[in-house]
Amino acid sequence: MSMKLSALAEKLGLEYTGADREISGVNTLEKAGPDDLSFLVNPKYLPQLETTKAGCVLTSGSYAEKIPCALVSTNVYMDLARVANVFARPQGCISGIHELAFVHPDAQVDPSATIHPFAFVGAGAVIGAETVIFAGAYVGEETVIGSKCLLYPNCVVMGGLTVGNRVILQPGAVVGGDGYGYAQTPIGHMKIPQIGTVSIEDDVEIGSNTAIDRAALDTTRVRRGTKIDNLVQIGHNVDIGENCLIIGQTGIGGSSVIGNGVVLAGQAGVPDNVKIGDGAMVAAQSGILGDVEPGSKMAGSPAINAKDYFRAVGVCTPKLPELFKRVKKLEKELAALLAAGGASDE
Repeated sequence: MSMKLSALAEKLGLEYTGADREISGVNTLEKAGPDDLSFLVNPKYLPQLETTKAGCVLTSGSYAEKIPCALVSTNVYMDLARVANVFARPQGCISGIHELAFVHPDAQVDPSATIHPFAFVGAGAVIGAETVIFAGAYVGEETVIGSKCLLYPNCVVMGGLTVGNRVILQPGAVVGGDGYGYAQTPIGHMKIPQIGTVSIEDDVEIGSNTAIDRAALDTTRVRRGTKIDNLVQIGHNVDIGENCLIIGQTGIGGSSVIGNGVVLAGQAGVPDNVKIGDGAMVAAQSGILGDVEPGSKMAGSPAINAKDYFRAVGVCTPKLPELFKRVKKLEKELAALLAAGGASDE
């Protein structure tokens, strides 16, 4: 699709400078063509303005003066997301319920929903308005899916769960598989049935191959606005707050409570029964051992205050080889002194 720059500016409530023109896509300053809109936020890329072929550049007022044609923003990253949404092509090529999908007679599917071939919708399930379920996806019995959700290929939402509105499940995500619960017995590990549920609130996104386990007895909960990356493990009975960012390969142990606005960077590890306060940030590959106070910034494994950790890593660690040499030298000098002292005693 394409649209006039003037129409795009009006749609977004932004001003533009320069001549009106057709815009057909979005790209980087380096790759953009005359029909593309590009963007500039970081001054690191300012030299690329001299060579870019972009027809227009989305940027802030201070940079707009340097550009023949600019779409002027006070929050470039936010408006870049809005522009990208205008030009994004939705996935899928059918509408309605395909004849090769299985929808149980007792399921309730809104007439505006779309169900692709080879998807499964179980008995008593409810599918909301404008929700799209792609090929190979599974929705279990008695599960409720809200409106305008996207369940991409091969994702799984097991039975008896609740998914809110505008939720996105990327390919291969699994919601409601059994939590990891076993009793130790003289004859081996006895499985503890996981008979709770999972609640995913509005505007949550769950990345590819992420697993969110069913609660043992109550509810595993992901609250509204939280965005979860690929390859994340969330254990049974975990409660994740609103507007959190959970980055790839993070693992959260059972019954932990994550506050609102928490950021867990890649490969962070959170054990069972831990509370992480609102607004806390945990750096990549950090290992949390206990509760984290609201607003804290943690790093390292075991995790400590991020400033202390980066000071130790950035300042002390590079000096270790030299310190090792000095210690070895001092050890030799001390040994020589002790030997000389012993000889004089004789």
